Amino acid sequence: MADLPLTTGTPSLLRAINARTILELVQRTGPVSRAQVARVSGLSKPTVSLGLAALLDAGLVREVGRSSGGRGPTAVLYELNPEAGWVAGIDVGRYWVRAALANITGTIVARRDQRARVSSARTLIHQIGSIARGLAEDAAIRWDQVSHVIVGSPGVFEPTRGAVILAPNLPGWGRHGLVEALRGELGSRIGVENDVNLAAVGERWKGRGQGVRNFGFLSVGTGVGMGLVLDGKLYRGASGAAGEVAYLPIGADPHDHQVQRRGAFEEATSGAGVVRAAREAGMQGSLTPKRVFALARNGNPLGRQVVEREARRLALGLAAVAAVVDLELVIVGGGIGGNADLLLEPIERELRTLSPLRPRLASSALGDDVVLQGAVATALAAAQDRLFDPARMLDQKELVV
Repeated sequence: MADLPLTTGTPSLLRAINARTILELVQRTGPVSRAQVARVSGLSKPTVSLGLAALLDAGLVREVGRSSGGRGPTAVLYELNPEAGWVAGIDVGRYWVRAALANITGTIVARRDQRARVSSARTLIHQIGSIARGLAEDAAIRWDQVSHVIVGSPGVFEPTRGAVILAPNLPGWGRHGLVEALRGELGSRIGVENDVNLAAVGERWKGRGQGVRNFGFLSVGTGVGMGLVLDGKLYRGASGAAGEVAYLPIGADPHDHQVQRRGAFEEATSGAGVVRAAREAGMQGSLTPKRVFALARNGNPLGRQVVEREARRLALGLAAVAAVVDLELVIVGGGIGGNADLLLEPIERELRTLSPLRPRLASSALGDDVVLQGAVATALAAAQDRLFDPARMLDQKELVV
């Protein structure tokens, strides 16, 4: 908790803490009546009445009708005011920039997707700023009303340099001062997070990871990475590089300097690796991962051979991960991983031959939106922490007088 300007236990602080308790309860269970808030929170009815009145005056909650049914008079119901705050999530990829604006309840009110302009970091940052301001216009609010923004991108955020490292698929993205440049476009309340970590958060929020305490999200596409949720929390590791399975020394020569740039596992299993495997198998013509999987889906024997090879390599990486972190579930997504109808069964089959440790496998429930959903969820958590902070409430005189 932030340092508070008043001595702990003063009436103003206690009123602010009570207001937070009420606000969190309304956010979690609303629409809710005064009597319900008092019963669940353990606060007295007069305390709840004063707290709700203050929250109404501050615009943090709103009346949303009256209770119906049952005996006795009806009661006014309260819910979190959706317009009490706004957040944005932005997913920056090699091919697309996806962005969404949500209100404080998590409801998305504006959405924009554009082809990524990746000729330089500067061009991409300007594009991100333009998209963000466009979202605010679409929602009929000012951009400075947005409480928090989370930008998801490949690589690992290094706070000491304000840079993203290990992101070879975005030209110039690892340059010094990247975060400052983003702040110049988006304002100071931003965070930068690994895109696959955000995918894991997205699945935990609205996808297959709901209610699962230990799971991984394996993203296979232009790049390869894994987001880890352990004991119900996103696990970043000592330097933020947890889950960088691209650098597992399997699938390609880990001593090759060209391979080291992307990582041996990524070299073997990413989109480029699939195309290379297809050519080695004898497939002709203009090849893309999408075409290789489409041919396999239509029964092409060479295409099926390539898919089997991809599944075996992915299973080898998962066996290595499973031996270190005991995962209940692995969710597979990304441009390559999204081909669950072709990949999951051979991955499971190969895992059975490689290891006694076999997590359950599932396809992503959120598809291309998984990183964006995670970015919105992370921004929402940060904004709600600030909104519900007693120290901030102490600055709002109507909450403490």
